[in-house]
Amino acid sequence: MLVSGERIVGVYVAFYSARRVGESVEKFCNLSAWCVLDGYRAHGLRLLKALLDQGGYTFTDLSPSGNVVPLNRRLKFQQIDTAAALVINLPRPSWGSGVSIVTDPRLIERHLDERNLGIYKDHALAPAAHHLAVIKRDRCCYVIFRKDTRKRLRVFASILHVGDRGLFAETAHHIYSYLLTRFGVVATFVEDRFADVHPKLSISLRSPRPKMFLSDRVSPSEVDYLYSELTCVPW
Repeated sequence: MLVSGERIVGVYVAFYSARRVGESVEKFCNLSAWCVLDGYRAHGLRLLKALLDQGGYTFTDLSPSGNVVPLNRRLKFQQIDTAAALVINLPRPSWGSGVSIVTDPRLIERHLDERNLGIYKDHALAPAAHHLAVIKRDRCCYVIFRKDTRKRLRVFASILHVGDRGLFAETAHHIYSYLLTRFGVVATFVEDRFADVHPKLSISLRSPRPKMFLSDRVSPSEVDYLYSELTCVPW
């Protein structure tokens, strides 16, 4: 917080988590909302400096505003490859496919492995996170997505987590159909890190929204979107 006398004049909201990366546990600090009253903007950087001065953290900024991106670059933040496509969701019958999709919390928990079960329990009540499990024979893919608004239309979704990338690729058309019929989502933003093969009715995004991180221990591929404003703050 930035305080003047007894008055709070600025805040920088951050989400903290401890995550297993490879064989070690890494501490993450996800930078979120940064707000400073007009008369105190000159002191706003002190909030960011206080956060970045914390030792031993990997810092992420997953929804930086336009003027924050160049500032982050000057502070040595790296940009994550967010190459993505916008997929048009089409209805598709699932009978005879051997694929089932469940959203009941009890059924989701029953099918998840230890790692994904931990992620699910941590995010089960997160306001912006929606959950489903795709089941095909003895395999399960846990998916977290959020609903997004574009052009004042809340009919879009963004994929935030994929538990089994191979199974996601095999069953993606069923997932997109389910998002349409069950959640009223007409199109889905899918980054190549989750599925680098997209259906014909999809549009590659020329300028996907940037996501950034700062770390000397973690690689871009090891940064995910969990424990952040993307799962916790609907917009």
